[in-house]
Amino acid sequence: MEFINEARSLVKENIRDYGMYIALFVIMLTFSIMTDGLFMSSRNISNLLDSTGYIAVLAVGMTLVIVIRHIDLSVGFAAGFLGAITAILLTKMGMPIYATIPIILVLGIFIGLFNGLLIARYAIPSFVATLAGMLIFRGALLQVTEATGTIIIKDDGFNAIGNGFIPSIMVVNGLHLLSLILGLLSILFYVYSEISTRQNKIKYQFDVVSKGIFTFKLVFVSAIIAYVTWILAGYNGFSWTVVIMLLVVVVYHFLTTKTVLGRHIYAVGSNPEAAHLSGINVNKITYIVFGSMGMLAALSGILFTSRLQSATTTAGTLFELDAIAAAYVGGVSSAGGVGKVTGAIIGAIVMASLSSGMNLLGVGVSMQYMIRGGVLVAAVLFDVITRKKRG
Repeated sequence: MEFINEARSLVKENIRDYGMYIALFVIMLTFSIMTDGLFMSSRNISNLLDSTGYIAVLAVGMTLVIVIRHIDLSVGFAAGFLGAITAILLTKMGMPIYATIPIILVLGIFIGLFNGLLIARYAIPSFVATLAGMLIFRGALLQVTEATGTIIIKDDGFNAIGNGFIPSIMVVNGLHLLSLILGLLSILFYVYSEISTRQNKIKYQFDVVSKGIFTFKLVFVSAIIAYVTWILAGYNGFSWTVVIMLLVVVVYHFLTTKTVLGRHIYAVGSNPEAAHLSGINVNKITYIVFGSMGMLAALSGILFTSRLQSATTTAGTLFELDAIAAAYVGGVSSAGGVGKVTGAIIGAIVMASLSSGMNLLGVGVSMQYMIRGGVLVAAVLFDVITRKKRG
């Protein structure tokens, strides 16, 4: 009984963090029942995660942008434009993939830094500065693709990024061994990280949950990781897109939770004036966050272009809105200062799960847009209500 009461109290106090996980569980359970288990099939889950990758990467960067009280509307067509440049370098200039990808990522960083310069140094509102960028990159994308319309990429190594899977080494009872090993390593890393965090909190006399709740959390999350690993290992294993997405999450989760830079980002988002008075260089943080956003836009463009195996004139359309929606559904606060990169990934998977489930049920595109819009409104409304209660 004490365990149940503590769990109920914990969920109530941390509803912002747990709400998205509950929502994802309910969505997946509902669609699984309505599609007679087809939704949770190995093929569908694999396709769902692969189609989420390029938006999830953008959502991670967008979360940090929103955390510092800004917005970036340019990332969609910036991703599309950089994807087209990638295709040109690979096909028309014959550059190797190992040289092309770093060049595109660096270009993305410069694009982000330019946005940061307009916002931090010249005090142009981020909405206006990045809206201008969206229009510029939309025109630039049309400019570089107008001759052929579509640039086909025949580089198998590059196309494998968006369509390939990690080697299986060997297959055991129909399951890919290397994917199982990666899943096990992910569980071990998660358990180690959680235990280390708990010990540090105890060391500095912070409040922690009881051992019972902590153990339940470890077992529950580990079981989810194991189940998803088992599903994917039964198909083709982990795709390179999923591996890249997980690496982005791990790196950004570490940066935002374990480093001084991460603390400064959230300090700026919570109160820019107070952060400035405490010695934090607010402009520098703005440059870093927008530079990071530009790099992730470039990575998103690479993932999308690789998945299509071509660059098109419409690449990047609505990417920024999908990323913003994923960030808000993932728990980022419209007031700034609150939001996790792990939440952004969950938000992206929630939105992708809605689309996938509705497609399986044969729901019309018009209704899908309305339902996704309703989910976004509900997420922001939930944020406003929880902030008022805390206030």
